[in-house]
Amino acid sequence: MKILVLADEECKSLWDYFDRSKLEGIDLILSCGDLSPHYLSFIATFTSAPVLYVHGNHDGCYETSPPEGCLCIENQIYVHKGVRILGLGGSMRYKDGPHQFSQKEMNKRVRRLWFSLRRHKGFDILLTHSPAFKINDSDDLPHMGFEAFVNLMDEYSPSYFFHGHVHATYGGNYKRITQYKNTTIVNAFRQYTVEYDPVRIGYTT
Repeated sequence: MKILVLADEECKSLWDYFDRSKLEGIDLILSCGDLSPHYLSFIATFTSAPVLYVHGNHDGCYETSPPEGCLCIENQIYVHKGVRILGLGGSMRYKDGPHQFSQKEMNKRVRRLWFSLRRHKGFDILLTHSPAFKINDSDDLPHMGFEAFVNLMDEYSPSYFFHGHVHATYGGNYKRITQYKNTTIVNAFRQYTVEYDPVRIGYTT
């Protein structure tokens, strides 16, 4: 399964210089937030792959203009061809506004998912906007990661954790790929493609 992950900044090669061939072979598209809804709608128009998203802290416009042809998977586990994807968008609360949470509020969101996590026997991919606490996040409050994401990785050992929020232009805190125990963490800034083999973890497509 070939997964295209997106976050934070629209990729010119997928918009300004788009060619349909660039989406050939893509089975699933995941947005980690802070992208124009028009950009996601545009991409969804040219692919048969599901386009799933969570909100970034700058996605207040989604309330009135959600991306067409795309599916929000906030606070749920979405299953695509046997692969379980848990969506938890938003950032640390640093001012008044939508899609911002304290550590306590994010922990509460996770606790509310206990039945779904039990029914699905965990999950394979964690899709968020923010990184995990002390794993490639920043010390400033707006870009601090969530402790709940570390706990989820510790307890369920997902194959992948996709996030955005920490941009390549931020310098030393940016890492494209990080390994945390059994989980490969990918910063999806702009775009990145992952070859994911569900058979390896016991699922078939």
